Amino acid sequence: MTSAERLRRLFSDHGQSPWIDNLRRGYLTSGHLEALVQRGVRGLTSNPTIFQKAIQGSAEYDEQFASLAKRGLDVEDIYWELVLDDINGALDVFAPLHRAADGTDGFVSVEVDPTLAFDGSATLDAARRLDERIGASNVMIKIPATKQGLPAIRRMIAEGRNVNVTLIFSLERYAEVIEAYVSGLEDRAAEHNGSLADVNSVASFFISRVDSEIDHRLDVIGSDAASRLKGRAAVAQGRLAYALFAEKFGDSRWRALSLRGARVQRPLWASTSTKNPSYPDTMYVDELIGPMTVNTLPDNTLEAFDDHGRLERTIDVDLDLARSTWSELTAIGVDLDGVAAKLEADGVASFQQSFVELLGAMQSKLDTFRRT
Repeated sequence: MTSAERLRRLFSDHGQSPWIDNLRRGYLTSGHLEALVQRGVRGLTSNPTIFQKAIQGSAEYDEQFASLAKRGLDVEDIYWELVLDDINGALDVFAPLHRAADGTDGFVSVEVDPTLAFDGSATLDAARRLDERIGASNVMIKIPATKQGLPAIRRMIAEGRNVNVTLIFSLERYAEVIEAYVSGLEDRAAEHNGSLADVNSVASFFISRVDSEIDHRLDVIGSDAASRLKGRAAVAQGRLAYALFAEKFGDSRWRALSLRGARVQRPLWASTSTKNPSYPDTMYVDELIGPMTVNTLPDNTLEAFDDHGRLERTIDVDLDLARSTWSELTAIGVDLDGVAAKLEADGVASFQQSFVELLGAMQSKLDTFRRT
């Protein structure tokens, strides 16, 4: 099998869409993003950390930054101008695929201001403005799956806007995310007597971070039984999440919506690079392959999978083992609710830190520019 076939066959043979989890100006100016699409990449995700690395890590934005600074824009307005130029460029690259897929793929995700993650009303306002400012059918607005974010997610769906629900770390929260999506579609059906086929959403489960946190807690427990559970939690939870997906999007409530054209909210596997070097580098792709899913891949993981990944349906195998693994973790003393709460708090804090640090660096640069 040639490497180019792996990404394509992930979708053609198994119904999983590989997306790239990165974006920077050079992807657009060099034609790299178009080349990835030709290799089989079917969408793109971004986040504040990605843009911090892109903007602070290169001179590719300097010319546009200087032009915006001359116009008298403040630093946050400059940030969004830089980011949305990249997002709009990526949207253009994926637009032909989006049309060819009848609006079911070819999406580009951009995140709302992460400092609003625990303010649902402000998140909704910001998400609406961002969606309307971009105005593309293949954009997805990323909203964190915090408790405060759930009503905003529901309302965005009711208004017919595409949403990437991000930073999901527990099965319980995932069930609430599904409920927000389904309820939002029901709201839309009640408010608009027409098809629901214009709404798309993904639910982003963060994978490797779960193993990193649980493995640490298993090391603290230190028993042989704990050691045997290392590296098994994240895949087990992903498979249990997929079982929940199949259940919720197969019941009578969903069937009533599907008759109106509603599309399922696909599970998306995020954070799929392995953090532990002793684990196979394609582990979180190989073990979570199945229909109606997305895997968003960092560059290194994408290249590794394209080179030597394993192509077979794995998402719904060994469900009994997944359930027993989850039960054993609780029995041995791992506080799974505590893990999810910590990972959510850490995830939000990490994106907020990236956002604030980037704005600070840009403000210093802007001050220097205006003094010269």
